Amino acid sequence: GVLYSGALISKLRGRYERVSPMRLILTALLCLALPGAVLAQATPAEQAMMRTVEAEHDRHVALLERLVNQNSGTLNLAGVRATGEMVRAELEPLGFAVRWIDMAETGRAGHLVATHPGRGRNVLLIGHLDTVFEADSPFQTFQRGEGARATGPGIGDDKGGVVVIVAALRAMQAAGTLEDANVTVVLTGDEERIGTPASVARRDLIEAGRAAAFALEFENLAVDDGAEFGTVARRSSSNWTLTATGRTGHSSGVFNDTLGYGAIYEVARILDGFRRELPEPNLTYNVGVIAGGTPAEIDAEGFNVTASGKTNIVASTAIARGDLRTLTAEQDARVRAGMQAIVADHLPHTSAELVFGDGGYPPMAPTEGNRALLARLNAVNRDLGLPEMAEYDPARRGAADSGFVAGDVDTLGGLGIAGGGAHAEGEWVDLDSLVRQSQRAAVLISRLSLEGL
Repeated sequence: GVLYSGALISKLRGRYERVSPMRLILTALLCLALPGAVLAQATPAEQAMMRTVEAEHDRHVALLERLVNQNSGTLNLAGVRATGEMVRAELEPLGFAVRWIDMAETGRAGHLVATHPGRGRNVLLIGHLDTVFEADSPFQTFQRGEGARATGPGIGDDKGGVVVIVAALRAMQAAGTLEDANVTVVLTGDEERIGTPASVARRDLIEAGRAAAFALEFENLAVDDGAEFGTVARRSSSNWTLTATGRTGHSSGVFNDTLGYGAIYEVARILDGFRRELPEPNLTYNVGVIAGGTPAEIDAEGFNVTASGKTNIVASTAIARGDLRTLTAEQDARVRAGMQAIVADHLPHTSAELVFGDGGYPPMAPTEGNRALLARLNAVNRDLGLPEMAEYDPARRGAADSGFVAGDVDTLGGLGIAGGGAHAEGEWVDLDSLVRQSQRAAVLISRLSLEGL
C-alpha cells in the first residue's frame, strides 16, 4: 500500500549502479517507515488534507446516513428544505454564508447557495438535495452492507456527492487552504424533476456559473470494470410531444382519397422517419408513451395517455411523447430541425405537430477547457498516487445540472461517490470511494482557487 513517487523511483534507478544492494534495501525500508514522504508531489497542506479526510471518514459516513434517512423526494418540499438545513449546519461553521432561495413560483422547494469569498479564483461546486424517491416510496433508509457497501434512497445520486463536498471543504479548512479560497456551492432542490419555468428554476445556478472560473459537479463517479473515469461531457435531455390528427370514418375507406391514412399511420410514419433518417453518434430520441384512437388524449404532466376506438374506425388522433438527447447545442438544433422536417411531410388528409417542452437540460459539450480540467485532476491523481482517469463516454451518462453552466465556464463532472443502481430500489455506494473522492476534490479545489496567489 505504499505509494512511490516517480522522482524517487528515478533517483533510485539512477544511483543503482553505484549504490550497494544493502543500501537500496535500507532506503526502501525507510520509505515504508515514512509513507508520507513518498506521496509523489503532494505539498504538506495537501498531505494534511489527505490525513483529515481519512481521520473523518466515520463522521462523514454518519452524515451520509442522516442525509439519506431524511426523505427529500423532489415533490416532498418540506423534506428537501430539511435536507438543505442539514447541509447549512455543515457549511456555516466553515465560514460560508448560506442562503435558501425559495422556488415556490416553480412548484419546488428551492435551492441552497453558499458562498465563501476569498482572494482566489472562484470555483463553483454543484450538487443536488432532492432524490427520485418520494415520501410514499418503500425505499427509505440507509443500510450498511458487507464491507464498504451501503444502500439507500439517493445515497449516490446525489447525497454521496454532497458529503464529498462537505468532506473536501472540511479538509481544506484543516489544512489552511480554505481561508483564501473563493468557493460557491449550489445545491438545487429539483434536479430530478425540474420546476417550471426552467428559466426561473435554474436562474441562480446559471448566474453562479457565469461568475465562476471553474465548475465542478458532484454527481456519481463513473466507474467501468473497476476503472474510474472523468466526465468532460454529458448529453442534453429534453422532452417532445407529437400529436397527429386525421379524418375518421369507416375503416373500409382507409387510404382512399376521402379518408386518407388516419392519425395512427401518420404518427407511425413520423417515428419511423426519425429512426431511419436521423441516426448519428451521441444522439437518441426515445419514445416513452404512445396512444391512438377516436379519441386519444394525454394528461397535463405528459405521463398518462388514454385512448379508445374500434378496429373498424380510422383513428382521429394519435399522440406520442419522448425525449431527445444530444451532445452539443449545434447537434441539438440540427436534429430538432430534422425532426420538424419529417413531421411536415404529411400523409394524405392528416396533420401533425411536434412540440418541444419548456426547459430540459442543455448538453455539457466536450470542450478543450473541460478536458484541461480533467488534465488538472489527473495531475492531482499523479501527485496523490492515484490512477489517472480517462474520459468517460458521454452516451453512457445522464444529463445533469452541469449542463446549465458548461456553456459559460469550464466544467468537470462526476466527482461524487462511486456506486450504482441510481433511481432504483437498492441504490448503493462504495463507502471507501468517499475517501479518495474527497481527497481528490480537496486538492483540486485548492489548486484551482489558489493558483497564482
